[in-house]
Amino acid sequence: MGYPPGLFCWADVAVPDAPAGAEFYSAIFGWDAKETDGGILPYTTFVQDGLPIAGMGVLTAEQQRAGWSPMWSSYVLVEDADLIASQAAALGASLLMDPFTVPGSGRMFFASDPVGAVIGFWEAGELAGAGVFNRAGAMCWNELACRDVEAATDFYTALLGWKTDTLTIGGAEYTTVLVGDRPNGGIYQMGDDLEDSPPAWFVWFGVEGTDRSAAQLVELGGEVIRPPYDGPFGRAALVCDSQGAAFGMMQIPP
Repeated sequence: MGYPPGLFCWADVAVPDAPAGAEFYSAIFGWDAKETDGGILPYTTFVQDGLPIAGMGVLTAEQQRAGWSPMWSSYVLVEDADLIASQAAALGASLLMDPFTVPGSGRMFFASDPVGAVIGFWEAGELAGAGVFNRAGAMCWNELACRDVEAATDFYTALLGWKTDTLTIGGAEYTTVLVGDRPNGGIYQMGDDLEDSPPAWFVWFGVEGTDRSAAQLVELGGEVIRPPYDGPFGRAALVCDSQGAAFGMMQIPP
């Protein structure tokens, strides 16, 4: 598909109950769930209009006993996963796994960055990433909430060549990261209201109507963390799915 390295290209959710996850996301976003070869564990690819949108893995009983919680993960496209893993470690990241091959799809690994947020890296094989972005039902943004924006930007600009642009929004600074000249995500300082939350990358999906989608999510067993609000980029809401994985909804203009 010709996506540039450094682009957020994929997102997936890990949940204990995959059938329940498939039912929830099919209802909220209209996704079709297709079982695919995840290499190590069962994996579901969500599809919209015949195009891959996102994925879903299963949290094993061992992972749950170890304290792993349902969560969404963001993946950045790289040309060489092994090289980036080595460079990330040299820049202060902790590798959570060595790069491995997903049969027929690509090569990947996870790392905890120097500010403590987990992020995935994807070297494309047959799967370059999602087939569509920035529309209702598709990934539209990724952002990092952390306690040291400078350390985070230093790490990612050195590792991925991102550019940055700092804005002032509502009296607070917000750093937009760019691939080339295109906005690709954001980084912001966690406030006192998030003092008990760990640093994390957060995945946003487009919806046609934020208020309507948030209400539907509650009916499906999800939870609204922050009710719909008018943000600088549109009407948004922070939510959890029916198993507790958090993500954002953003209203996409027609």
